[in-house]
Amino acid sequence: MTTSTPSKQLPHLVFGGELTDIHGTDFKDLSKIDIVGIFPDYASAAAAWKAKSQQTVDNAMMRYFVVHLHRLLDPETGKAHGE
Repeated sequence: MTTSTPSKQLPHLVFGGELTDIHGTDFKDLSKIDIVGIFPDYASAAAAWKAKSQQTVDNAMMRYFVVHLHRLLDPETGKAHGE
């Protein structure tokens, strides 16, 4: 019987909203941010980002982003402080 090591968690956040400027990253209304969710890896986050982006393609001011949460926890090790 073989055992596999669970893959390392690399959480990613997908969120978006309407921007004030098509070339910027400032949101028109922060209270209306659409938090799509937190995903266990980049591939699933990218799929969610693509789906939401395609739903809002008619609004040029609407943008969705993928944030690499694992890099924010600790840029050197990817671990949360205190672990």
